Amino acid sequence: MIPKVKPSPCNILTQSCESPTTAQMTLLISSFCFISIGAGGIRPCSIAFGADQLDRKDNPNNERVLESFFGWYYATSAIAVVIALTAIVYIQDHLGWKVGFGVPAILMVLSLLLFFIASPLYVKLKASSSLLTGFAQVAVVAYKNRKLALPPPNASWCYHRQKDSLLIVPTSKLRFLNKACLIRNPEQDIAPDGSALNPWSLCTIEQVEELKALIKVLPLWSTGIMMSINISQNSFPLLQASSMDRHVTSSFQIPAGSFGTFTIITLAAWVVLYDRVLIPVASKMKGKPVRLGVKLRMGIGLFLSCMGMVVSGLVENIRRRRAIREGYLNNGQAVLEMSAMWLVPQHCLNGLAEAFNAIAQTEFFYSEFPKSMSSIAASLFGLGMAVANLLASAIVSAVDDITSKGGKESWVSSNINKGRYDNYYWLLAIMSLVNLVYFLVCSWAYGPCVDRVTSVGDEGNDVKDEEEELLHLGNSRVGNEGNGLKKEESFS
Repeated sequence: MIPKVKPSPCNILTQSCESPTTAQMTLLISSFCFISIGAGGIRPCSIAFGADQLDRKDNPNNERVLESFFGWYYATSAIAVVIALTAIVYIQDHLGWKVGFGVPAILMVLSLLLFFIASPLYVKLKASSSLLTGFAQVAVVAYKNRKLALPPPNASWCYHRQKDSLLIVPTSKLRFLNKACLIRNPEQDIAPDGSALNPWSLCTIEQVEELKALIKVLPLWSTGIMMSINISQNSFPLLQASSMDRHVTSSFQIPAGSFGTFTIITLAAWVVLYDRVLIPVASKMKGKPVRLGVKLRMGIGLFLSCMGMVVSGLVENIRRRRAIREGYLNNGQAVLEMSAMWLVPQHCLNGLAEAFNAIAQTEFFYSEFPKSMSSIAASLFGLGMAVANLLASAIVSAVDDITSKGGKESWVSSNINKGRYDNYYWLLAIMSLVNLVYFLVCSWAYGPCVDRVTSVGDEGNDVKDEEEELLHLGNSRVGNEGNGLKKEESFS
């Protein structure tokens, strides 16, 4: 909109273009940075902030409420992506970049105004301290006290804890970190108000359990990276669609880049079907609230992702053989007499995989972490996707280097008919299968989740021991102080 902040238009006659100045390029890159910083703040925090409005431990259906919220959050996000890829792109193409960028900017201003207008109605949790600093303190103090012997399991007087905390001793898992909250000398370590005189010499049980919670979920978090790698294979389905007949009618054909919307539509449709049809019907039939356990849903998502790669390999194998049969081996740009609708099942499987795994991951992290770590819980899936994109590029480069040795045609050749994209998909399917086995091992090693509702497929994971339930950090959020004192007495 401001002519001075961009280079002058190119000279059509001389085919020469003026390069942008340093100031112009700085302004452009700054806008990208603001978008990245804003997205980095909104995406993990908005879902955690929304869950905080609904998370009530005194509600017997709390787990079901959170499950429904996370599902609808991803469904509305998927619908927003569809609108962005259709309506906003249409505006940019037909009305120019000024209007194309202006419409999202206006929508963000309206979003900001609505947020502040409704601000007095929100539940707002105050941050007590820096989590990252707390993690560092636990690691440093545990290392300092590494030579100290741990007291007996019920020696609650040896551990430092926050006031009014329901935790009286740390959990037995990752016991080496328990040394970070050991009180060596009460007179030298504890202030009159009960806090640690030096947080780099003594931590609280809560700090130790927060770090434990993060470390414990990392193996299960890593299992979702493979699914994100599979979903991030956007360029190859685009090449496939470009070489196939995309006509729906004689006058209309689906753009090659729009087939990814089938993934998004499937995700949104499954959330609606699962939340409004399947779960209510199952609950009515059993006569009690039921839900699929988070780890079961994560596993189903990984299995569907593996199946998505198998189907992708089969479809590509059929497409390539037909291209060779029609004489298009050396012409990667040729359009075959094969409907591009063959690509829809793999996109639908990827959509279902994300609907099961991504939503379950976010719910799992949020439920297992204490309230103070809710934003970290919501950001872990996004972090996994970022790692997956980097690994996907590395895998493609490695496959290209290895398969093109000796002058051979690479599996991921720019000529899709000469390449062997079917082999590449099957490689991803094998990696996904190995990852599924890895997930089963990690799920078994992790143990039971915090499930308060009888779950389909997770019934064996119910926490039967109230003492273990009390010690779980997630229960430090329980507001029923009287019950907490009774549990403390029974534990003692």
